[in-house]
Parts: sequence; C-alpha cells; structure tokens
Amino acid sequence: MNRKQDLLIDRRGAMGLIAGAGLATLGGCGLPATRPPVKGGRIRVATAVSSTADTLDPAKQAVAIDYCRCASFYNGLTRLNARSEAEPALAEAMETKDARVWIVKLRRDVRFHDGSPLTPADVVYSLRRHADPAVASQGRAFANQFEDVSAFGPDAVRITLGSANADLPVLLAIPSFLIIRDGTRDFRTANGTGPFRCAEFNPGVRSIGVRNEDYWRGPVRLGEVELFSIADESARLNALMSGDVDLVNGINPRITKQVVRQGYEIFESKGSGYTNLIMRLDSALGRNRDFVLGMKSLMDRETMRNAIFRGYARIANDHPVPPSSPYFDPGLPQRAFDPERARFHFRKAGLAGATVPIITSPAAEKSEDMAVLMQAAAARAGITLDTRRVPADGYWSSSWMKVPIGFGNVNSRPTVDTVFTQFFRSDAPWNESGWRNERFDRLLIEARGLTDQKLRKEIYSDMQRMIHEEAGIGIPLFLSSLDAHSPRVKGLKPMPNGGLMGFGFAEHVWLEDA
Repeated sequence: MNRKQDLLIDRRGAMGLIAGAGLATLGGCGLPATRPPVKGGRIRVATAVSSTADTLDPAKQAVAIDYCRCASFYNGLTRLNARSEAEPALAEAMETKDARVWIVKLRRDVRFHDGSPLTPADVVYSLRRHADPAVASQGRAFANQFEDVSAFGPDAVRITLGSANADLPVLLAIPSFLIIRDGTRDFRTANGTGPFRCAEFNPGVRSIGVRNEDYWRGPVRLGEVELFSIADESARLNALMSGDVDLVNGINPRITKQVVRQGYEIFESKGSGYTNLIMRLDSALGRNRDFVLGMKSLMDRETMRNAIFRGYARIANDHPVPPSSPYFDPGLPQRAFDPERARFHFRKAGLAGATVPIITSPAAEKSEDMAVLMQAAAARAGITLDTRRVPADGYWSSSWMKVPIGFGNVNSRPTVDTVFTQFFRSDAPWNESGWRNERFDRLLIEARGLTDQKLRKEIYSDMQRMIHEEAGIGIPLFLSSLDAHSPRVKGLKPMPNGGLMGFGFAEHVWLEDA
C-alpha cells in the first residue's frame, strides 16, 4: 500500500479519516457550533454500581460510574460520534502511509487542570503505561498493538504498531486511552484536560466535578456534576421521582411506562451490547458440539425481546456484530428457536433426560429471566435445566468464565475488531467460552490493516460465521441502554457506545432551570 492516507483537521474542525472510519466533524453529537450561554447548576446522577474499587485511573475503568467520572475529567486523542466514527479531541491531526506508522499532531491550546501544557511526553506516558502488567490496564489487549510510542518533535507523537490497523483513530477513543499527565501515579485526585475539575473523590461514596472554566473547547453549561451509586433498582428510581437525583441509568424495561406516566423521560441508546449464554468448551458438556448446538436452539429470541426487554432490543444471531454495522453479514441464516432440533442434538449427545445446571446472576442483565424461558423450552427438548442464581457481588470474579454454563454481559464496543480482539481471539483474556481457532486469529490481523472495505467485509463475514457455528456463545439480542431523567435535563442524544451518551453526558447536557 503506497497511497498516503491522512486523518486531518482543517480550521473549521473537519476530520477526514482514512477509509473504513468515514468522515467525522465536530458537529453531530459534539458541542453545537454556536455555544449557548453558560448557565450552571449541579446535576446529580445515580448509577447502578459503585464500590471501594472506584477509580480515577483511566486504565482501570470497569463500570459505568468510572467511565462517567473519567470522561468528565480527561480527554482522549480522539472521541467517538453517534456513528462510532473518530472525531478530533487532543489530536489535531493523524497521518499514515501504511496504517502501521502514525504521526499524531497535538493541539497547542490545551492545559491540564494544574496549568501544565499538554506535551508529547504526556501522550507517550499515557499510552506506554498500559503495557506494564502492574498497571492492570483494561486496555492492555489493545495497547499490545503498540510496538513503539515516542515523541516526534515538540507537538507530535509517533505511534508504531506491530501490524497495520486502519482503525487506530477509533481505537484511541476507547476509555482506557484517556490522556493523563506525564509521570502520574497518584490517582487520589484527577489532573486531566477535561471539562470538569475533580473537587471530591470518595471511592464507593461519591465524586464531584466542578466546571473547568479554562477548558480548551470552552466552558460547558453545567456548573457541577455529582456522581454516586444506588444499587437497588427501586431505590434508584424512587430517588429520581422524589427529586433527589436528576438522571439514573440501568432502568428495567418493564417499568418504562410507569416512569413516563409519572412525568419523567426515558432515554434509549441502541448499541451492540448483549447478555450472552456461555458454554465453556473446556468442560465435559461444552466439548460435545451437539450439546452446544442444542442449547443455542433453546433461545426464543422474539419472546425474550418482547416479554423481557419490552421491545428495547434487536434480534442477534449468536455473533457480536449488530445489524447496524456496515460489516454485518445478512446472508448468514438466522438461528431459529427450535426445541425439536434441540431434542435431536441432545439425544445425539447422549443427554436425553439429563439435568444440566446453569448459573444466573443479576450481574448479567436479565440472565435470570432468559434462563427461565430456556428452562421451559428445555423441558420440551427432553432435558432439565437446573437454574442456580448467585449474587451479583463477586459474580465476575467467582463465576463468570469459570462455571461450565453461565451468562456474560458485554457492553457496546466501537468496532468489530475491538469485540473480536477482546472476546474471541484465542488468547484473549475475556475469551468467554475458551474457543480457539488459529484461522480466526490470522484473519483478525489481516482485516485490521485493510482499507479495502469490500475485502474487509468479506473477511468479517467469514469470522461471524465461524463464531456462529463454532464458539460456545449464544447471543440472542443486542440490548438498548435505558436511562431515566427529569424533564429539566436537556441535551441528551443517543450514542452507540453506551448509555448516558456513551458515559460522556456531562460535557453535553444542561439543566433547564439552572
């Protein structure tokens, strides 16, 4: 490939991305071209999960409250818009000739909250630290692609990848890669470049951000953001309806009509996240392909969508690429709900009349309800599913990926490569079913460097089929994220990478009566 590929920004703020990422501008879901007057006020936001493990370290973010907090205190080199395209942030321009060596030109008008200017050393430190096992970065699987990150003059950084990746501008927008000050090791407070300064951080209790009047994009409209958690769903909703909070996430689809009747608003974000059935292929049951196929045939996707999620979901086909993706393969036959076919497979597996344990937990969204529907279908197919509920607390460390049959919960990912890399590559730390396929791994690297979109789509179609047919994963639906808010909260817009505007709401919303 010898044609120069540019990611550039002109003075109007337009960023032209290389083929595959599309054309993104600073409009869309960014801030309006003409900023309304700054108003102020404090928004109080309650999320579903919080703990003493809450963090201000971008590398360690793991739950919604972390993502929201860090998005308000820091910036990345790029950020995603409503079409999952990369927009300019701290990177003013990116250039590459081969999608392997990239030059990242930095903005010159950016300062950290302590007054220090943004320098190449800050970016080099922020990206290099993910390779250190002691950091325990959630983005390490992606940072492993960085062969070298180094300063390139006074206002640029050179990123050299181990192999070409045409999606690097999008990759740099993931939350783990937010930029911190060179040498930062103490995360009891945050020293970022973001729209809010950290005024208080008490892990497991709350955090408060105050408006950064020197924000390089200009001051945002909110004066303060208070974040905390209310784990109980009913208590969280009651806090909204009593006026104690303005915005909450994790709304049960079954109560959306009740919320609207009470005068509050539901905010739906359609994404690519899902709750999935996991069958470990290294277990006695999972090693039997007929058992795996039988279990996938027990999923009544239509009923799950309508009865459990009240229509706030889209039908999936046992692979993680949603119909909205340009790489979705519409020619792959939809796996049907078919208890009789499941019966055939169970008999072939020698499991007719068997009792099979399946682990559920509130931690995996609606896995308990999904298991109940599968249990009824299993009875028609000649086996008994013994559903065993375990608490949300500790589920991800004690049960997820450890029990022979259980459930996972995967948030939206910005690219096909991202979800393939994190969950389906043979050596991926989150390879939930333990599925290994050397050809899949080779295709992953090959597709990553392609700017020929027709060829990339063909490869991704093959990979979807491989997951659909071979992996021990059943993905019945792509779920919408549901938030609820007071009518006084304005400016929310759906983002495909998660609820609460992809967790970046604080920069964009305002309070009508502030």
